[in-house]
Amino acid sequence: MFGQKKREILTSLVQPVLSEAEYRDFIVNALADRRAILDAALSQLMARAEVLTEAAARLVETLQTGRKVLIAGNGGSAAEAQHFATELVGRFKRERVPYAVLSLTTDTSILTAVANDYGFQDVFARQVSAFGQPGDLLIVFSTSGESENLIRATIAGRQRLMTTVAVTGDRPNHLAQLADVAVRVPAVEADIVQELHLTVLHILCEIAESKLAACAAEAWKGDGDQ
Repeated sequence: MFGQKKREILTSLVQPVLSEAEYRDFIVNALADRRAILDAALSQLMARAEVLTEAAARLVETLQTGRKVLIAGNGGSAAEAQHFATELVGRFKRERVPYAVLSLTTDTSILTAVANDYGFQDVFARQVSAFGQPGDLLIVFSTSGESENLIRATIAGRQRLMTTVAVTGDRPNHLAQLADVAVRVPAVEADIVQELHLTVLHILCEIAESKLAACAAEAWKGDGDQ
């Protein structure tokens, strides 16, 4: 008797709070809300195409001249940094040579050692000072633009004579003030900011691939004509 009662209680606990129809309505409404928010945000981002153009030009120039790109971010932005590096070291939409792009969020031994010995605020700046060279590019992703470790990394990048690009949310922030190029996406809520950051990084990857592939093809054609 006790076992049967226990099973009934457990069954009631795992039953869905919403019916299948209610789940569907919730999802449809959430998607509609998301579509409206992103449609408006993308329209505003189109009006800011000039700054995104500058970021793309800096990215292409860095890679085209044989220099490297360092990328950093925290949390979801760390995932974006790794995503960006993956697309360019691997491939995005076409077969081509790998590009020199390094995410600073992946080496757990460096991250934990620096955080332990110097403080978490220096986990990226220390790496920028180690790997960054004049003419390299530093890209930092941040929803708030106020992360101390990214601010210090940007300062370190400027000291190393690197070009710095900050991709942030829409609120005025320290990273945007420090960076050579600031791409402030038109959103303030973290989840929407991150979705727009993904759009930005995919656009940058596509431009880099297409432009660099075209330059490589032109160079190959020129060598063949000699």
